[in-house]
Amino acid sequence: MFELARYEGRHRIKGASVLAVGLSALAALYVGMFPSVSSSVDLDEYVEAFPAVFREAFGVVTLNTIEGFLAAELYAFGWVLLLGLYFAYAAAGLVADDVERGRMDLLLSLPVRRSRVVLEKFLSLFVPLAVLNVVVPIAVYVATVLINDPIAVGDLLAVHLLSVPYLLATAGVGLLASVVFDRSSVAQRVALGAVFGLYLVESVVASTDYAWLGTLAPTRYYDPSAVLVEGTYDLGGTAALAVAAVALVVASELWFARRDIN
Repeated sequence: MFELARYEGRHRIKGASVLAVGLSALAALYVGMFPSVSSSVDLDEYVEAFPAVFREAFGVVTLNTIEGFLAAELYAFGWVLLLGLYFAYAAAGLVADDVERGRMDLLLSLPVRRSRVVLEKFLSLFVPLAVLNVVVPIAVYVATVLINDPIAVGDLLAVHLLSVPYLLATAGVGLLASVVFDRSSVAQRVALGAVFGLYLVESVVASTDYAWLGTLAPTRYYDPSAVLVEGTYDLGGTAALAVAAVALVVASELWFARRDIN
């Protein structure tokens, strides 16, 4: 059981480890520069000079605390945008790559259902998801302790736990593209465009009369600044992301079960 997921997951350990180290180094850089930057300039006054759309896009509440600084610099950009795109891109190649290279015919010649193939390939993404959400928070906490400004452990754990449904939802977008398109490059471009496009729409309309246009954007339901700065957990948004991720996986299974493979 789950042989395919284990096989695919093992091949993601190295890449996930490299990404975790890179993000940990980025977090350490941000934390290390915070004391000198915050002591030399009023960061909040600086932020006020930027357009409201910019502040909405990066979830800037305050930059004068380590929590607000990391929420805006590391999590709003590195976690929400870059990792969201990464998981969408990775998921978009799960099925389409095997179809394009002719490996899917061999795989389906085995006594395995198509829905199981799709599900287990998706489950392999839990490897980078787990590695990132274990390594990076440890690095963040240790770095903040070293500058004598430790971040609240509960909020730090929460911002990572609540990111899991968000990243699974972006991966679900990529998975759906992967079963719809035969070429991996096309599926990946569609997934990246969809996730980034929804991010832009939500950023632009968030504080306008057209806020309803961002309803489908995963970023609406995950706000690192609210967690780290205000200690507010949007459990309803988390549930919505989890439901969306499950719905996208089920839709992908149903689509792949009924399509022809050329």
